[in-house]
Amino acid sequence: MQRFAGRIILLWGWRRSLVAFAAGALAVLAQAPYDFFAVCFVSFPVLVWLLDGATGEASDGWLRRLRPAFATGWWFGFGYFLAGLWWIGQALLVEADSFAWALPFAVVGIPFALAFFYGFATVVARLFWSSDIGRIAALAFGFGLAEWLRDFLFTGFPWNAVGYAAMPVPVLMQSVSVTGMIGMNALAVFLFSLPALVAARRHLRLGIALFVILVAAHVGFGYFRLATPVKPTRSIDVRIVQPAVDLSEKWDASVRDRIFATLLGISGKAPEEGHAKPQLILWPETSVPFLFTERPDALTALGDMLVDGQMLIAGVVREEGGSASAGSRYYNSVVAINDKGEIVDAVDKVHLVPFGEYLPFADLFERFGIGQLVAGPMNFAAGNERHPIGVPGGLRAAPFICYEVIFPDLVAVDSASSDVIVNVTNDAWFGDTPGPYQHFRQAQIRAVENGLPLLRAANNGISAVVDSRGRIIDALAVDARGAIDAHVPVSGRALLSAEQRRINGLLIMLLFALIAFTLNVRQRLRVN
Repeated sequence: MQRFAGRIILLWGWRRSLVAFAAGALAVLAQAPYDFFAVCFVSFPVLVWLLDGATGEASDGWLRRLRPAFATGWWFGFGYFLAGLWWIGQALLVEADSFAWALPFAVVGIPFALAFFYGFATVVARLFWSSDIGRIAALAFGFGLAEWLRDFLFTGFPWNAVGYAAMPVPVLMQSVSVTGMIGMNALAVFLFSLPALVAARRHLRLGIALFVILVAAHVGFGYFRLATPVKPTRSIDVRIVQPAVDLSEKWDASVRDRIFATLLGISGKAPEEGHAKPQLILWPETSVPFLFTERPDALTALGDMLVDGQMLIAGVVREEGGSASAGSRYYNSVVAINDKGEIVDAVDKVHLVPFGEYLPFADLFERFGIGQLVAGPMNFAAGNERHPIGVPGGLRAAPFICYEVIFPDLVAVDSASSDVIVNVTNDAWFGDTPGPYQHFRQAQIRAVENGLPLLRAANNGISAVVDSRGRIIDALAVDARGAIDAHVPVSGRALLSAEQRRINGLLIMLLFALIAFTLNVRQRLRVN
């Protein structure tokens, strides 16, 4: 092991970049749908050894001396995000004649930009680097800080945060209810990097002890949480509809009636054996294939389909401003429709996807004939606020549209006064690729963090009902058409408040920073 580590430390030039890229790409196997988290016990020790050798010339200024560390982290990140996000390009192939030209920009450009966060992480780590376990703590702090920043900088895109690799199954998800994603990201990198101590054997016994303690705490707490009975105070019977509409037909006027009839047919069928008639029916994001303002007869049809006491929450495109002429504004929304066919509530998507649902710097791009890439035939406006929707049984549902559910703080704040989390999405843009599985995993973790059940409707999967501990009650596979009928118990709240989880996460991150700083200073004093 010492010889292997030594060879990695001494790598330079393109060989160092190639190994960093490969280590990052390998780490993606720890994310859904593969969930092979053991690869991180290889990828992160390799990154530690690469950073051991990432030193500049003594005569260089401090900034230039950090360039090798930044390059190492950037190449690691580029490999990680390229291997983990290549499926984004699938969305551009749905209308390849119009958007295939943008494929390189999406598949390579997004990983290229996100890799700067991991370059930043390794620079921060290198500032506190030492020759012992302190460097493991430094890397945990650097990555914890970078992943936290990735949650909100430049509108935020915390997809495939490292912490998710440590939570492939419900028993390993429970710790996030205490640490939040901030703490989980830092702890995961620390744990994954500890095998690097095997090479030099300095602090090896301490590393083994910490490894055993952290794993035991992580697994033990998970078993304890899952074994603790959850006492439901209320419940609701739901039907999740997955229509599996072909996106090439989504906005085709000639098939809109057929799509709507499919939704009505699945929604109105008799309940499955052993299930009560649903009180709440959930349709996916933008599932209604026309504007209700253009088709008021559709609301009449919905009123005829819904029985007394039922409610439908459906993803729609909502128009404000009158006609389709100038001045109209369109929102990606969910609407609540009662058994009389009346829209009784609506919530607009607040956090839009850049280039997918709106065009940043629209005037500039439109001069070159560039419009939004995937969302539909119009640009969307962002909603102003989100509020819970009242649903049957006196419950409140917090709705999140598409990738809004990947933002821990956003979900925590907006679901604090709710009883269930509702997530509607249209992952059909990405086909049967890792994308829908990664998206579902992140939604699953939101249920655990907030102690609330999750109701998720996706056009072509993964639609599911998840309990407040992250256990899947029922789900539909990708590309399946049908419905889930489920009796969903509702009880309790988050183990800790969102604010307390944030504080705990920041304290964990700062603890690693303190350990790294202390051991770095001690090493400098010893050398001097």
